[in-house]
Amino acid sequence: MAISNSSGKSSSSTTDDWHRFETGQTDWASAGPAARGAIAEHYAPKVKIIALRMKAKLPQHIELGELLSAGSLGLIEALEKFNAGMGIKFDTYAETRIKGAMLDELRRLDWFTRGLRQRVRVLEESVRKIEQLSGRTPSMGELQEMTGFSGKEIQEGLEALQNQICISLDGLEDSLLRSLSTTKNDPFAHALHKEMIDKLAHLIDELTPREQMVLSLYYADELNMRETALVMSITEGRVSQLHSQALAKLRDKFARLHQAGNHTHPEKGEKSDGLR
Repeated sequence: MAISNSSGKSSSSTTDDWHRFETGQTDWASAGPAARGAIAEHYAPKVKIIALRMKAKLPQHIELGELLSAGSLGLIEALEKFNAGMGIKFDTYAETRIKGAMLDELRRLDWFTRGLRQRVRVLEESVRKIEQLSGRTPSMGELQEMTGFSGKEIQEGLEALQNQICISLDGLEDSLLRSLSTTKNDPFAHALHKEMIDKLAHLIDELTPREQMVLSLYYADELNMRETALVMSITEGRVSQLHSQALAKLRDKFARLHQAGNHTHPEKGEKSDGLR
């Protein structure tokens, strides 16, 4: 016997609606108002989960409601554009669209306050100077002495910088997933592309935070060298240097990974083409 929910619609009917949608038996355009409501209601909790996860990386002044609103629009866009023939689960497709919509909203909001942005720039410059002089990561005391900030102000600034990096990397991941969907009609190319993305994601995690930031701003946010330099408060030359050394590291690491995967016992001196 079907159990009715608060809207008066049976739960078995509701389940049928989103199941038919996921399996391609129906699409958003042909679904009636009641079916659309049931499908959207089924996936709505996913928006909240993603929003809460992203909110944990952001300053307190960013409201959860802003992320939920943007994510809901991303969900509707995913529902409108999804086709079961894509060869991917709607859950995966929707997550990419929802996160993308939230990231677009964050970029629009410019979520750093003016004071916090200035503090982060001063800290970045101070960290860079101390690293150049000493060849190591600066201590809290050194940063306090150079910047004049309190320990609490430095901690808040460093956390804000790390949050910015995390959000930017989310954008990079979103960009990679979208590029993955373009190969869906070629199973072999799709499989190779997915394998490459999985490997690159792991290798990117091994880069320094500043290298990760440069790659994210340059490729995910599509900023040029000058714009990236302005965001990071460093020179274009330094951006170019970080970009080059990040790609060199990735190329070397990917080449080693590629070589290990294709040669059980490689000959001494043998090299892999890797990333060119």
